[in-house]
Amino acid sequence: MSLSALLGVIALAGAAQAQVVTRKPYIQQGSPTSAVVAWRTLPASESVVRYGLDPGRLDQIVAAPEPVIHHEVRLQGLEPDTRYFYSVGTRQRALAGGDTEHSLRTAPLPGARRRLRIWAVGDSGTGGEAQRAVRDAMLSHVGDEKPDVFIHLGDMAYRSGESLEFEFRFFDVYAPILRNTVVWPTLGNHEGRSSSASAQRGPYFDGFALPTRGECGGVASGTEAYYSFDFGNVHFIVLDSTGSPRGPEGEMLRWLRRDLAGSSADWMIAFWHHPPYSKGSHDSDRERELVEMRQSATPILEAAGVDLVLGGHSHAYERSFLIRRAAGARLEAEILDGGDGRVEGDGAYRKARGASGAVYVVAGHGGAPVSLKGHHPLMRFVEAKNGSCLIDVEGDALTLTNLRADGQITDRFTILKGAAEAPRSPSGGDPPGESADPVAPVVVRPGALIQAPGGAEAEGGCGCALAGGAQGGAAPWAVGLGLAAVGWRRRRRAIRP
Repeated sequence: MSLSALLGVIALAGAAQAQVVTRKPYIQQGSPTSAVVAWRTLPASESVVRYGLDPGRLDQIVAAPEPVIHHEVRLQGLEPDTRYFYSVGTRQRALAGGDTEHSLRTAPLPGARRRLRIWAVGDSGTGGEAQRAVRDAMLSHVGDEKPDVFIHLGDMAYRSGESLEFEFRFFDVYAPILRNTVVWPTLGNHEGRSSSASAQRGPYFDGFALPTRGECGGVASGTEAYYSFDFGNVHFIVLDSTGSPRGPEGEMLRWLRRDLAGSSADWMIAFWHHPPYSKGSHDSDRERELVEMRQSATPILEAAGVDLVLGGHSHAYERSFLIRRAAGARLEAEILDGGDGRVEGDGAYRKARGASGAVYVVAGHGGAPVSLKGHHPLMRFVEAKNGSCLIDVEGDALTLTNLRADGQITDRFTILKGAAEAPRSPSGGDPPGESADPVAPVVVRPGALIQAPGGAEAEGGCGCALAGGAQGGAAPWAVGLGLAAVGWRRRRRAIRP
């Protein structure tokens, strides 16, 4: 809906005093036994949700009589891992839904090991063609195997996260996904211009109903700025790098320790906006939010055995090796596996249960213009092309796929726990031949140039050096930060992003 069309609807609704949906239905706070259905209307009206197991028989009703513009209705007493159909409106009539397209599926019970698909998007909120192409590429790729979980890494509504920007650059663009799939967001710096994490006020907090009391799993955070949730055998941790204190003894990271200690999930995935490692459009060695999250949050996550860390902010796709101990410029980082992580390549990354070591992904390529300052030494693959990430978790296997806006798969890796066997290929098949080739580490002098994908040269700003065991050997590669820079020499041909 365009701005002129919305203004026309508002004028018509005001004249006729008829309720009109101005923000289409979307799902929040999904748990095994409950979910919140949200939408907006003009003028204000009561809130009524009808739901049931058949779209032709919505025999359950939840109603709130107070007239409001922003509606949030909690459905409770639901069965785990079950699809419900719904409509929203008033007691007199449904304003949206009541068909096969409006449904939600409750989360499985904690620990359930059914297959899970996650869609991760960052820095998408332009409302432009690139954002829509990224969305359409995902929908075309997955077919009927749609995501169970939608996570957004921040900067959802440029330029300032105002309500109308959210309307046209987030809720309108993703409406076909949001009406079925819970979105779990983190506050981006652009949303932080109009919303306050400390006060929990502003368009971001007005628009999302996020867990504060552990309603969806995990330990109660007491704030919507950061929180956690469970989906089957995966525990998700959502931090706020924009508006909450980032110090190791701040309340957010004290809560993080408690939350991680309370989880027994097979997999743990953490995400926030400012990535700890990046040489995309932002530099993780020069910008305060990125440096502080790396130095304060990553050691806590590593100690708890977190498997995957996602960020946005830097407008590119960047993906690390399996690494640990890379929290500060004077510490050593261990590349636990220097391969490509591909089942059909050097082999999947392997982790013992509860062991430290994670893959770090920057997925700030969801729609904003993309760029690279260089090639971060800890990154196995980088490219400056719009896209998004699909993450498939099945038992003891986690696979992340980078899907470009043009429908091409340019990177994929798998992490296996214990003695798990490699999974079947996620829908969409194998990456094409021009995707990442294996790379060989080369130690170069400080300040030397790093050979970036496609043959472009990028200055090695963070300075790292490789030393120690060979690829595939028992000893991890040790990276001494602050000593030298790492270059990569392509064994066969360069990627053309």
